[in-house]
Amino acid sequence: MKQTPEPSAKPCSTTRRINVIVICQESKPNLWSYLKDVEADHMDCTIQRSTTEGVHINWPAQKSQEYNSWFSITLTHTKGLFTVSGILRHPCEPPPSGWQDARNWPAVENGKTLITSVAVVMKTQTPMMTSGLGFQKKLHCQFAVDHKRPNVSVLWYQQYHGERSNLFSHASHSGQSEGRGVDLRKLAGGDLSYNLPFTDVKHEGTYVCSVSVFPLSSSLDIRLQIQESPQVSLNVAHTLTLQEGENKKVVCEAENYYPLDVHIEWYEEDPATSGQRVGSPLPKALNNILLSSHKNNMDKTFSLSGFFYLQASLRQSGHRFMCTVSHQSLRMPIKKSFILIVEEPTSWFTLTACSILVILLLSVLYFMLRYLHQVRKYSLQKKPY
Repeated sequence: MKQTPEPSAKPCSTTRRINVIVICQESKPNLWSYLKDVEADHMDCTIQRSTTEGVHINWPAQKSQEYNSWFSITLTHTKGLFTVSGILRHPCEPPPSGWQDARNWPAVENGKTLITSVAVVMKTQTPMMTSGLGFQKKLHCQFAVDHKRPNVSVLWYQQYHGERSNLFSHASHSGQSEGRGVDLRKLAGGDLSYNLPFTDVKHEGTYVCSVSVFPLSSSLDIRLQIQESPQVSLNVAHTLTLQEGENKKVVCEAENYYPLDVHIEWYEEDPATSGQRVGSPLPKALNNILLSSHKNNMDKTFSLSGFFYLQASLRQSGHRFMCTVSHQSLRMPIKKSFILIVEEPTSWFTLTACSILVILLLSVLYFMLRYLHQVRKYSLQKKPY
């Protein structure tokens, strides 16, 4: 943005490839009060002619016998902290016959300086929002007009997948409103913020806050993105005990996430070597992973599982198997793991020997009990009365 020595004016930025200086005179509303002393390097500015569709009226803030040309200006913070939009009024000579529509006007000359004032200004501090499911969100939008008691019409609508849904509208001349979400008590002071009481997947999209003061209209776009983190679980406990050669299907489940894309990986790690400070091997990614098809849940979220078939081997006993789930809602992947314990299988010889030993012991016990029973019976028969 270029600086100008004029004490009562501040420069707006240029948008075209030609060198044009647009100076906004001090006025109410003051465009620069909406910028909170932000440095020029942190702002992007676009400015272009704004058309009134050939309609010419005496603007309440203008002098008599004065003709106006209009420019729309948009200032955006490079880090997405805010967006400011407005309509600038430039007093000028009436255009030639047939050029009432600004779209037919010639381009502004290179090096031209335009002295303007702010007619309508809008601001949002939430140009881009991200929310999980079930949260209350406030879409910020405020506005101001350069004269008292303007005939203002305001509108909120949502655009999603090419469809438009009107959310709220209000006309000051009739006092009638349609829809909910805006506090009418604050609207009189220029607060047009829209409240979402409970975020759902259907609330994702672009929200447009619009202000019209005939024949001018200005609007701001606010993008709301829904992101819900996955819930991750394994179908095995923290320690899994198997016999050598035994097979087990191990499943890592990622549930109830949004939007669609999620990434599931499995790794194998030997804790005995991972503790080495130098030359410690990285966990080995498993390449036999299978993925289920995506499951669509009732709340429009998704679920996916990544699984593999583990064949237990003694060399893997003590190894850690780790599932990692990545999703755009997560700063770091979610990790779930288990330790595999592998036992040697019992041989047939051992089983046979143990079975024979048990049978022998039971036989000995049987004969001993039978013998004791016979002895007791004989002693009772010999006992004199």
